[in-house]
Amino acid sequence: MALKIVRGLIRLIMRLISRIELVGMTNLPQAEGFVIAANHVGRLDAAMIYHVLDRDDVIVLVAEKYQKYAITRWLTKAVDGIFIDRFNPDVRALRMAMKRLQDGGLLAIAPEGTRSKSGSLLAAKPGGIYLAWKAGVPIVPIALVGTEDYEVRRRLKRFRRLDIRVVAGPAFSLPVEAKGKGRAALLQDYTDEVMCRIAALLPEEKRGFYADHPRLMEFL
Repeated sequence: MALKIVRGLIRLIMRLISRIELVGMTNLPQAEGFVIAANHVGRLDAAMIYHVLDRDDVIVLVAEKYQKYAITRWLTKAVDGIFIDRFNPDVRALRMAMKRLQDGGLLAIAPEGTRSKSGSLLAAKPGGIYLAWKAGVPIVPIALVGTEDYEVRRRLKRFRRLDIRVVAGPAFSLPVEAKGKGRAALLQDYTDEVMCRIAALLPEEKRGFYADHPRLMEFL
């Protein structure tokens, strides 16, 4: 019930303050667990998950710093989110997310681990990619444009609606193993693969850290 209320409020607010263009939504698997991996440019990014998707089994990992605020504790509980310590190995949170993902849930991650203040891609961390790899589920790269915090503030101060674009790329799966590589090197390769797929969906000026990556050049 709480999730329906939150989703309804999000959709009402987003309709009032924005125009949203959705591209490639047919790339989202319909009947299995999978991971959405998106760039992270603003506080509205999390809201977009519930605006776009009707599923009740979305898994979101919420930074531990928000646990001290009553409103974010309530929201996290309402959407059945999981608080996670970003700076230390949080085995409990990872196990919970893995279990729900393997049971057919949809895990939404931002591999960068924090918002990009410039709006361009930052170097990503392998934590979320590790979950997708271990669970053996498809990954869908998502590119968000128009939810940047600075753009949201600029437009809303002038009572102008936001223009948001959400682009979903084709789903793909990571190889279970690659001979001759250690886990750290393998996860780095997989993280770069995911981020370059996201970068390929973004405008050139938003590709940031991955703008000159050889794998991105292959996609382009």
